[in-house]
Amino acid sequence: MTNRNLSAVAVLVIAAALTAACGDDAAESPRAATPAASASPAAPASVPGGAPGGTGAPSTATTPAAPPTGPAGPSAPERRPASPPPVQLPVRPTGTPGARQVVDAFRAAGLKVPNPRDRSVDCGPDGLGLGCSELIATDAVTVYVFPDPSSASDVAETWGGQSFRHGAVVLNYLEARTPAADRARYEKVLTGLR
Repeated sequence: MTNRNLSAVAVLVIAAALTAACGDDAAESPRAATPAASASPAAPASVPGGAPGGTGAPSTATTPAAPPTGPAGPSAPERRPASPPPVQLPVRPTGTPGARQVVDAFRAAGLKVPNPRDRSVDCGPDGLGLGCSELIATDAVTVYVFPDPSSASDVAETWGGQSFRHGAVVLNYLEARTPAADRARYEKVLTGLR
């Protein structure tokens, strides 16, 4: 044989050995993953006349008893709701404009409020957790309404110069590139709302 033939034979032998080694892995066999599939569905409790093979010796094989049902039996697994309960947001104060009302006032004043999105769910514990009552985000400004002016003040202070607060309403400019001159117009419209 030539070296070329020996190399080809060696590659084939190695490939066959690897295939045999990988193919015999019982953990990856679908039947091995379910041992109950290979077991008979019901084995007799005892063989009449003794053990299998007719030796006459009593059999000790027993069939497991079915689990009891009813009040003393196993309880049904706890079922969880398909979706979490809705988040209960705090109520905005009486006399405070809603976030949608503020956005509509901006639009009526000729200010840009493109792509308005109600993100009030972000106020709750699964979102930003800010504790706001309402939240409308636009590409120009984000409007937050809080349950009280002190909560609004606390959050506005954390945003520094990127926000404006009037009562329980906070305008946030962090996600928008609103020019400073336009910010004053948004703030004037907000302060004029009742």
